Amino acid sequence: MPDALLIGISARIYHPGEPVADTSGIFTKTLHYLEQSVAHWVLRRGVLPMMIPAIESEGLIRPGEVRLTDYARHLDALVLQGGNDVAPQTYGEEPLHPDWSGDRVRDRYEIGLFRAFVAAGKPVLGICRGCQLINVALGGTLYQDIATQVPEAIAHRDLVRYDQQFHPVNLVPDSRLAQLYDGTTRAEINSIHHQAIKTLGKDLAIEALGVPDGIVEAVRWRGPSYVFGMQWHPEFMAQRQFHPGQLDGEPILQDFLDAARERKHRTSNN
Repeated sequence: MPDALLIGISARIYHPGEPVADTSGIFTKTLHYLEQSVAHWVLRRGVLPMMIPAIESEGLIRPGEVRLTDYARHLDALVLQGGNDVAPQTYGEEPLHPDWSGDRVRDRYEIGLFRAFVAAGKPVLGICRGCQLINVALGGTLYQDIATQVPEAIAHRDLVRYDQQFHPVNLVPDSRLAQLYDGTTRAEINSIHHQAIKTLGKDLAIEALGVPDGIVEAVRWRGPSYVFGMQWHPEFMAQRQFHPGQLDGEPILQDFLDAARERKHRTSNN
């Protein structure tokens, strides 16, 4: 597929626990991995998803000759997948609990990726943690734990039900997200997060709010390139047969891919 869209997907990172046993087992290694459901959600005719390995000069990972800006130059768009918490230090706070310390190595890597793709004018889509990362990269902050800091909020995560946890959201009227769904104002989404946007990053607009608690569920950048983040997981679509009222992720993906194609076409014609 010579004209295929090349969609980069940020890596999840597994860090070996401490102390690391003196063996050659896989769990003594730092792992970069891509969740299959995300890859399959993006994968289709004319689209090739690929994981971008983390590269940084601090922490566990040592840089090679390749820079993150090289990926932004050669790839057509970026998906920031879900995973571990964003570290509170990344947005100027200290963890309120040791379990919420997050992953600063991944934060630095993904913020670097985000800035490289935005600087190149390439579309960026954030899923769950990816939505939060976009907000933090643009100067916003997060609730470290919704249940603790917003006690009146509904449950946004159930470790037993996991991807079968749902709640309604209101789509902001006249937003791009509402337009993708023919003016729909309310829908149901899956919910697998205990952190959420507290203060908005620079030039971000809210496009969906949780019902009834008003937790921010989707944001879009008002800058010159495509940047959209959602708290839900559109890649978990197999469950639609069991929960048909869930918001279909296909219009969001098509809008993102259309933006990537338009950007690629404009660049190739210059």
